[in-house]
This record gives sequence, structure tokens and C-alpha cells, in this order.
Amino acid sequence: MGDMLSARLAELIQQKGMSQRELAKKANVTEAAMSHYLKGDRFPRASVLGRIAEALGTTTDYLLNGVTADSREEIKRANILIARNVAYMSHEDKMAIISILLGNG
Repeated sequence: MGDMLSARLAELIQQKGMSQRELAKKANVTEAAMSHYLKGDRFPRASVLGRIAEALGTTTDYLLNGVTADSREEIKRANILIARNVAYMSHEDKMAIISILLGNG
């Protein structure tokens, strides 16, 4: 997870045209700590992660999991669609969804 976090941090820093120093200052962490987060050899505490996300104009969901607002909206729509139609689904349909959710399909 640290590697993905560090990659997303580096990507956002570049997109925003910020320096590591600027991000550290905006997030109220030391430059040394920010360097460790960017290398992926340390993981920020939740409160620090929140400040970093705010400084970068993103969410902790995105920093940790790559989940964007669009992704959350898609998931919400999928949940509603499945819930509305579950009574009409065959056992095989339900099992297919479970298989997909478990990464087997």
C-alpha cells in the first residue's frame, strides 16, 4: 500500500506543479517526513494523511485506494441496480455477482 500511496503522491505533486517542500509545508509535516512518504518507506498517520489529501485537493480514498468520486458514484449506482433487481435474479446470476466480487470472474 505504501508504494501505491507514494506513486499517487508523486503524481499529484507533479500535476499540481508543487515541490515536495511546498506540500510538506501545506500539510504541516517536515520535509524529511514527506520524503519518507514519497519513498514509500513510511506511512503517514490518519490525521497527517488527511492534511496531505487536503493540501493536494483530493481525498484520502484516492490516496489510499485510487477511488475517485466517479468510482464511488458508479459503485452506488451498481448497488442500487442490484438491490432493485435481486428478486428477479436466478441463483446463477447471484453466484456470478459473488464470483465477480471475489475476483474469480
